[in-house]
Amino acid sequence: MPAGDSDAIFTGLRPRLTRLAYRMLGSFADAEDIVQDAWLRWLSHDRSEVREPAAFLQTVVTRLCINELKSARRRRETYIGPWLPEPFLDPVNDDVSEEITLPLMMALERLSPLQRAAFLLHDVFGVGFEEVSGMLGRDAAACRKLASRARVHIRQARPRFSATKVEGQKLAAAFYTASRTGDMEALRDLLTKDVVIYTDGGGQVAAPTSPSVGLDTALKLFKALARYFARAPSRFVRPTMIDGLPGFITIEAGGITQTSAFLVSNGRIAAIYVTRNPEKLHHLTRCDRHS
Repeated sequence: MPAGDSDAIFTGLRPRLTRLAYRMLGSFADAEDIVQDAWLRWLSHDRSEVREPAAFLQTVVTRLCINELKSARRRRETYIGPWLPEPFLDPVNDDVSEEITLPLMMALERLSPLQRAAFLLHDVFGVGFEEVSGMLGRDAAACRKLASRARVHIRQARPRFSATKVEGQKLAAAFYTASRTGDMEALRDLLTKDVVIYTDGGGQVAAPTSPSVGLDTALKLFKALARYFARAPSRFVRPTMIDGLPGFITIEAGGITQTSAFLVSNGRIAAIYVTRNPEKLHHLTRCDRHS
């Protein structure tokens, strides 16, 4: 295979490989490292022996991700506060973007690396179990069991949307206005009684170290934050979709970039996912940070 053809093949597959690695790891930085490692292995491999480059490269990326997950689990055992995946913004031409939402990404964290790989490869990326078998080094029957067990764990995590993208963004915008102005009655109308708020600061910036659960707890939190916003206003940057959920980007006091995503249920906000950890926001564009 000529070098030019080899480069073109990898370049064409890079977006899909990066999406697979991101969904396996929940980290863009780690996903990019994995794909770069796969590129180096692709260059050093005898490509004349590769009949299906896509299958070969997906296998390489999957196995590298499984190894990375083993060490990532140890790191997350000492993570400060709720862990959220790095926000994936405004997917473009993403053939599986609608299948993966932020709640599902969090549910994937509770699976074993092999369960996670089997589910993503088969249920999300459409890889047949015979091919998954070769990727994971398990027979097809075992891979089916891995994926089946994964489905049981994540079934409840699939959000039941009752809002279109436009309706979701309207709710997100209304939430921004109400939370920054301290309009508690508006917030009460926007949130479900069992709303849950996850804030990921990773010990790097100020953030609650446990989820806030329930409407009363949420209103107390936002009442306190409204007083803070009066002294240190935040700046709305732009609306966006974050891992399949409506949300927005803001710049908070001290120049901290923040993303907020909203799970909508029956016309109200059922969960809020706030990412403040600067290590998870490096992939945001300079325009988003400074516009």
